[in-house]
Amino acid sequence: MSKLTRALARRLLFGGAVIGGGTLALGAGAATGLALAYWGVRQAWRFDPAGRVILITGGSRGLGLAMAREFLKRGAKVALLARDPEELERARQLLAGHGTVFVRACDVRNQTEVQQAVVDVRQQLGEIDILVNNAGTIAVGPMDAMTVEDYREALNIFFWAPLYATLAVLPSMRQRLSGRIVNISSIGGKISVPHLLPYCAGKFAMAGWSEGLRTELAKDNVFVTTVFPGLMRTGSPRNADFKGKHEAEYTWFLVSDATPGLSINADRAARQIVTACEYGRAELIVSLPAKVAIKAHAVFPGLSSLALRWTNQIMPQVEGTDTASKKGAESATSITESWLTTLDKRAAKKNNQIPKLRPVTL
Repeated sequence: MSKLTRALARRLLFGGAVIGGGTLALGAGAATGLALAYWGVRQAWRFDPAGRVILITGGSRGLGLAMAREFLKRGAKVALLARDPEELERARQLLAGHGTVFVRACDVRNQTEVQQAVVDVRQQLGEIDILVNNAGTIAVGPMDAMTVEDYREALNIFFWAPLYATLAVLPSMRQRLSGRIVNISSIGGKISVPHLLPYCAGKFAMAGWSEGLRTELAKDNVFVTTVFPGLMRTGSPRNADFKGKHEAEYTWFLVSDATPGLSINADRAARQIVTACEYGRAELIVSLPAKVAIKAHAVFPGLSSLALRWTNQIMPQVEGTDTASKKGAESATSITESWLTTLDKRAAKKNNQIPKLRPVTL
């Protein structure tokens, strides 16, 4: 190699290192700047719950009650709406000593009742800062066991009820240019699961409406967060409706709901949801299994559909045209009462999931 060639090589090598180092420095600086900008925007959007008024529909038990506990921990004042006055009173007692709690019996499927309930909450606690549309119902069973009324009920609870509550609180939020709305959808609002068709139809409707609502309300500084939880240990299966081979349906549903790894603790889910609301996130998927399933379904819809088809083939099938339903509490088996469901039993006790119907004696 000539002297000239060696000189050029050294120049390129060490000069390239200098240039490369400068590029790395610039890249690191840009990354730091973006991180700081993101942090600044995140803090600017932060909506501290302390001192705020939170309205939670379906707040007397389950996830609604868990979210109420979390909001109270963060210094908020909480109003709970639910249909059953006895459940509301038990919820109030469970939350006693943790902060300001107002309970109001209300059928959120009825727009007039919702409007009056919102008026009462304002009179008791002040303007509503955060609305959490959480009220829910669930019917489990094969498609042939479902009726038109099951679909109508799902849409009433998961679409019309959130719409009524949102319309009731929105004028004040817009006027104040401030507010948060949290819509609790489900993994069933991303992936339609066998034996849960009415439920999934309702959750899909909520998710689509919620996504569009966020874009329309951004100009008013009202942030909408759509939440997609996977299985959660709330104790809710005891109050769910089961159709077809109701004992078998209840067994697979409850055992899945109670299994660590497949399901998430309700309090942990509540913390994630409240934080997402606080920072105005567009979307939150709760639990790792739900995240994996939703991403896989989006990327490989054909394979996901095939897997769900195989799942449906091993699930209980209806015999005849029986469309009657029974509560989970009426559908107990030796498996549902075994150690396999211990975690869900604890969750049921903590989250006010006391069945109205006495379980079947085994």
